[in-house]
Amino acid sequence: MEIRLRTEELENKHLSPFACRSSMSRGRERPEEPCPVRTVFQRDRDRIIHSKAFRRLKLKTQVFIIPEGDHYRTRLTHTLEVAQIARTCAKALGLNEDLTEAIALGHDLGHTPFGHAGEQVLNRLYEGGFKHNEQSLRVVDLLEGQRGLNLTYEVRDGILNHTGPRIPFTLEGQIVRIADRIAYINHDIDDALRAGVLLQQDLPRDCLQVLGATHSRRINTMVLDLVQSSMGKPFIAMSPAVQEAMDRLRTFMFDHVYIGSEAKKEEDKARHVVEGLYLHYIRHPRLLPEYLLQRLEQEGVARAVLDYIAGMTDRFAVAQYKKMFIPKGFPLG
Repeated sequence: MEIRLRTEELENKHLSPFACRSSMSRGRERPEEPCPVRTVFQRDRDRIIHSKAFRRLKLKTQVFIIPEGDHYRTRLTHTLEVAQIARTCAKALGLNEDLTEAIALGHDLGHTPFGHAGEQVLNRLYEGGFKHNEQSLRVVDLLEGQRGLNLTYEVRDGILNHTGPRIPFTLEGQIVRIADRIAYINHDIDDALRAGVLLQQDLPRDCLQVLGATHSRRINTMVLDLVQSSMGKPFIAMSPAVQEAMDRLRTFMFDHVYIGSEAKKEEDKARHVVEGLYLHYIRHPRLLPEYLLQRLEQEGVARAVLDYIAGMTDRFAVAQYKKMFIPKGFPLG
């Protein structure tokens, strides 16, 4: 028996009735021969991990723009924390861990340089608007490799709907949607405390009484509550008390860290870099790399420029800006 078939048999036998089984996937846009070893969701996970877009996450901002400290989160470490939390929840609930992991690892592939500051600029400049979840889907469908990654419908749905008004149709996707919040609220608090942007006594006491006073206790509380509240149900949710405390803590972070704090003092410069690059490439589209020129002919200049800038790392965006706009010193004779 092929290893994949044995894995699928184990899924059918042991997973929750509400789990998404690999053998029951809705499939891919372009049909492929099955792998003898890996299930469809395992193949999706591997394709994401080996993609260039995934590697670039290590040099994209989470909250602190180009931090000098080695221990601040980047978009890659955020992604790994989401995957760890989501997979823990999926295992406890008897759901498909491979599908959960694939969605988690791919959910932020379309994020811009400089985090949400870059996203806001592109959303303002591009006529059709810009949302990083939609760009993440575009990355795996079209931009990565020669013809995209050709992922399964379930993974694509989870990536697209990890944020926004629509809820993923799989419970695995719903887990990632909540795990994303659990991860960023808590690790952003940790980074803000490390940076001195927040002090421990600044954190709202009523939230800490429900969730816990430390990073690990808060995550543990949220994960256990999600598992206990979702066990045996056809949906993923937290208890009202923990959900409310988490939402209040998220609002606190927007008020004290995400908007107008010391952590954000470089964002105006970052926005200036992204806007300058966007407008420059709009005026000079032939400066785009060769692989985007064909897409320029198919979808127009603005879309090609948007794809290029959204894929940049913080470091590459700064380097391109210097190349375009900062004069070089004249060499000595």
